[in-house]
Amino acid sequence: MDIKQIQDLIRFVSKSGVNEVAIEQENFKITIKTNQVTTVVNATIPDAQHPVAAAPLAIAPASAPAAQPVDDTSKYVTIKSPMIGTFYRSASPEKPLFVNVGDEIKTGSVLCIIEAMKLFNEIEAEISGRIVKILVDNASPVEYDQPLFLVEPM
Repeated sequence: MDIKQIQDLIRFVSKSGVNEVAIEQENFKITIKTNQVTTVVNATIPDAQHPVAAAPLAIAPASAPAAQPVDDTSKYVTIKSPMIGTFYRSASPEKPLFVNVGDEIKTGSVLCIIEAMKLFNEIEAEISGRIVKILVDNASPVEYDQPLFLVEPM
């Protein structure tokens, strides 16, 4: 793999939204890790004189995400995750989704399930209102206090 191919790969990974890519071939190994600020590249390229010589590549700034129009979310209530786990929008793949954007909810309505250590925890609405936005993709990991839904109170 030459430097141009590596640069193209870095650009592709930065734009794709993938967090980490590792490629290992017979005489070459590269790992590209990205986040919002930087792209870190580690590569090992064996050569004739130094069989395991590390050839660190540059830390390149990731391309800045496109500017998104700022929505006024001050009138909405954010429902946050009460735990770490995996977010599910339905009880099983065959079952209907608990809520969709535009749905009206009441206090106590089940909004989603968060699975933590093989326990499935129903997350209930603490307010009545209308779902404006679902902030997490189905089957995605969530952190404690991570925003899950925006709700317009009624």
